[in-house]
Amino acid sequence: MNLDAINELKFNEELYNKTKEYIELMQPDNIVLLHGTNEEYNKLVSEMLEKKELIKLGLPYENSYLYRSDKNDVARTEECTYICTKDEREVGPTNNWADEDEMLAKLNSMLKGVMRGRTVYIVPYLLGPRNSPFSSAGIELTDSRYVALSEMIIAKVGDVALEHMKNDFIFGVNATANLDPANKYIAHFPRKSLLITINSAYGGNALLSKKNHALRIASYQAKDKDMLVEHMMCIEIIAPDGKSYGLTGAFPSASGKTNLAMLRPPQAYKGWKIKLISDDITWLVIKNKELRGANPEYGFFGVAPGTNEQTNYNAMLTIKKNTIFTNVALDKDSLTPWWEGLGEMPKNIENWRGETNFTEPAAHPNARFTSPITQYPELSDKYFSAEGLPINIFFFGGRRKELIPLVFEAYSIEHGVLIGAMLRAESTAASVGRVGVIKNDPMAMRPFCGYNMADYFDHMRNILRKLERPVKIFNVNWFRVGENGKFIWPGFGENIRVIRWAIDRLNGDVGGVETPIGIVPKIEEIDMQGLNVDKNALEKILSFEKEGWINELNAVKPFLESFGERLPKWLWQEYYELRERVESY
Repeated sequence: MNLDAINELKFNEELYNKTKEYIELMQPDNIVLLHGTNEEYNKLVSEMLEKKELIKLGLPYENSYLYRSDKNDVARTEECTYICTKDEREVGPTNNWADEDEMLAKLNSMLKGVMRGRTVYIVPYLLGPRNSPFSSAGIELTDSRYVALSEMIIAKVGDVALEHMKNDFIFGVNATANLDPANKYIAHFPRKSLLITINSAYGGNALLSKKNHALRIASYQAKDKDMLVEHMMCIEIIAPDGKSYGLTGAFPSASGKTNLAMLRPPQAYKGWKIKLISDDITWLVIKNKELRGANPEYGFFGVAPGTNEQTNYNAMLTIKKNTIFTNVALDKDSLTPWWEGLGEMPKNIENWRGETNFTEPAAHPNARFTSPITQYPELSDKYFSAEGLPINIFFFGGRRKELIPLVFEAYSIEHGVLIGAMLRAESTAASVGRVGVIKNDPMAMRPFCGYNMADYFDHMRNILRKLERPVKIFNVNWFRVGENGKFIWPGFGENIRVIRWAIDRLNGDVGGVETPIGIVPKIEEIDMQGLNVDKNALEKILSFEKEGWINELNAVKPFLESFGERLPKWLWQEYYELRERVESY
């Protein structure tokens, strides 16, 4: 084992010593330090094609490939995900806790010699724009070519990252070992700025720049700063008069986040422009008492099933080149990817496991595409800005068939944080477990908050109270269904009509109607031109339902109680004030 490959890291003694320590522990045969070049990317692709780890796709999917993961390694495994600290109270009831010293000793024992006969890829990456309040650098050691290749798409890899590592960095190790699902660990050591995952190569577990660093570790670090680290999309909305608005929103999986981020205005709104900042993660900082948002990532790791030209036209344009598809089906005649929602199933098709005889869906429900964000056709110029995008509007939205109105506005910052804390949605295939169960997922951060969420609620409120120009907070729900079981609201591009109402509220152009749960639109305040939505149905999804909300408040109370005395008193006060308004209506 020749350690000369890591000599470039000697500019930071701690970085060099940490890298050397883990390489000597894991004993790889070869060491490759990646600099983010096209030559390195192409070499990884060639090696994976030779090893039959990738399948080259046909046109129109230029320079794109299919990867099939192990059947037991297809989604985030929250039961194997740990936040490791000295004090369990620091982690709270929404996280799995482990003592940091005990877990580190256990994992280091498992890592001993784990990479013998393999190559370790050292991937330095940068999150956020260069030289900005949003910049954060990390380094990942992995024996997975798929992980290394994917990191080169979703993060800024190489020398640009090393430039930011003279002082602080996050250190990460991903060892695929034998992909044993019974011994899978995704461990975070926020006090040590350390990440270790073993027995997984799935992106949500093993792409350490993503959920692990950009959410769990970064949120832990942000709690002591004028910063919010959020599982939020972020867009710039440019109205026909040229005025720009910043909207960021938290949505649990399959609740409409990606489609909102990539919204394409319908013909009736052709004068409006929606420019993307982020589809998944947004970091927010205070500058001049104004909230500004930026995307720490450089690429997409999006869910493929359900994506098509009708639901997400811009995404379909983006993924036509330089894309890694994971666990989609394959049209054997054209060598092109296929998934449910992409039209009629091809006759000669292999499912995500490479089988031609199957009964279940052809693509895995959590099949993914990994693409560079710079290919997105409607990327905001402010994506590249070190200053970020000024934020005016927060959306919280969960996938709910009943009760939750199409949109309502919070009465205050505290009320808005309560709305986010009460967010519940039907579970999806993005994580292992039952699908369709209504789960508490506050701010869509339950799986990703790196510290006690009771403290997180308090931190969000404190940050928002510091702003001279406060944000307006709304709850949205695109998924109400009628008696026929079909969606009442058309969603997708038509959601701009709800955005417009929020902007009108921001500008004081509409009054809305006060209800116990918040301000809902008057029927005439929602632009219905060109929409075929029954007025009675629209009234239904804008209405307040007393008994249903009493049940909702009852259902969420045990979750809030699970935080014990740590839950902020002001949040309980907001809860009981909301309850009183509902019950006395």
